Amino acid sequence: MSLDTLTRDPVLPREIRTQASWKPEIRHDWTRDEVAALIDLPFPELIFRAQMAHRAYFDPTRVQISTLLSIKTGGCPEDCAYCPQSALHEKSVKAERLMAVEKVLTEARAAKAAGAGRFCMGAAWRSPKERDLDTVCAMIEGVKSLGLETCVTLGMLDGDQSRRLKEAGLDYYNHNLDTSPEYYDKIITTRTYQDRLDTLSNVREAGINVCCGGIVGMGEDESDRAGLIATLASLPQHPESVPINLLVRVEGTPLAEAEAVDPITFARIVAAARITMPASHVRLAAGRELMSDEAHALVFLAGANSIFCGDKLLTTPNPAEHRDRKLLANLGMKPMTEGH
Repeated sequence: MSLDTLTRDPVLPREIRTQASWKPEIRHDWTRDEVAALIDLPFPELIFRAQMAHRAYFDPTRVQISTLLSIKTGGCPEDCAYCPQSALHEKSVKAERLMAVEKVLTEARAAKAAGAGRFCMGAAWRSPKERDLDTVCAMIEGVKSLGLETCVTLGMLDGDQSRRLKEAGLDYYNHNLDTSPEYYDKIITTRTYQDRLDTLSNVREAGINVCCGGIVGMGEDESDRAGLIATLASLPQHPESVPINLLVRVEGTPLAEAEAVDPITFARIVAAARITMPASHVRLAAGRELMSDEAHALVFLAGANSIFCGDKLLTTPNPAEHRDRKLLANLGMKPMTEGH
């Protein structure tokens, strides 16, 4: 039974309900209308499909753990409406210098001791300068030597920069699309959607895995949420990691008063990502501090299988490590071994 049969019909074929297992094909031709139809399914039906897709590629009791560190905070020239690191926003985060390599490695050692398998480093740049890229490459090499997977997010990259990061041993590059192509200019005007797609292409050509997702709750409508997922799921190769962020409303940013998104709506978007990109890690990223344990459980059921641990994500709060340990223990879930 193909994924085409499973997902194009508004009603799940009866024979699928009694089938012990199936392996969905990987599609790259998802349309906005198809994704919107998925999101609008009756919730039990949607979760059932997401669980089937999840179990075909992953152990649903395992969660991939990453840690994210801001290695260069504030002073960004971009105007992303959600981000307190933009120098263009009222009450923006104070600009800081790029961290020293050894300080980053100290943080990486602590992350590994806390159970992280991947260490992610973020810098608030439009794109990295060559002198800064040298330092970031040294960080990547140092983190790799600790036995951790590496991920960075540095803004836009050209082909040469991507190849340098690959040579340093970079495993993943994060560069989110944020929202649908149609809603994008309501959120960001200092770079285009095509700029983001070009960076993803450069990273892919260099042989680096892609971490790419978006944000829910920025005033977008249901069609835009479907458009984001359809765009991600129609890339020539699906992102290996798909972070689904819940907007953290920060005072001083244009989206400080955005309407909150309820957990069931958020779970629907996660389920759509799981069904359309079944072999990808779907990550709960920003906004987890706003979610109850019950909301976390719901989103894990919808197919999320990756989280960030640590008290902070760049500049916004994240659940404390002890809370995550207790949550996973209550759910009978455990950290996964990298690559499985």
